[in-house]
Amino acid sequence: MNYKCHGQNLRKGRHSQVNNIYHITTVTHGRHDWFSDHLHARELCRSIHRSDQLLASSTLCFVVMPDHLHWLFMLGERYSLSHTINMLKSSSARRCGMPIWQKGYHDHALRQEESIKDVARYIVANPLRAKLVSRLADYPYWNATWL
Repeated sequence: MNYKCHGQNLRKGRHSQVNNIYHITTVTHGRHDWFSDHLHARELCRSIHRSDQLLASSTLCFVVMPDHLHWLFMLGERYSLSHTINMLKSSSARRCGMPIWQKGYHDHALRQEESIKDVARYIVANPLRAKLVSRLADYPYWNATWL
C-alpha cells in the first residue's frame, strides 16, 4: 500500500487567533500505540502542562488515547497555533526519547455558538467510545478544568 501524508492540505485556511479556543487532534506516526505505555502517556500529560506554564495555551481538557491526542485549549498570546502544537509534539517526543508524531494535525476553532462543555464531553468520552474502559473514572490520561 502506498501511504502518502497530505499534511499540507490540513494547513490550507488555517488561522491562528490569540484567545481563541481550539480542538486539536494529532496522531502518532503510523498510528502506533505509544501511549499505551504509562510512561509515555504521563510524559505527554506533562508536556501539555508545560505548554500552559509557558503561556502558549490554557488547557480546558484533553485525553491521551493510545495512538492520538485530543486537546481543547485557549491559545495564549506568546505563540501561534502551529508553534504551540510543534512545541508540544517536540517536548513530548524528547521526553519519550523517540520521534512519535505524524506530521500535521487537525484543528477546529470553536465558533461562538458551539458549546465548549459539549466539545469537552465529547473529548473526554473517547476512551468510553473506544471501549478502553467501562467508566471514565478508570481511565487515567485525561483532565478537564471543570473538575
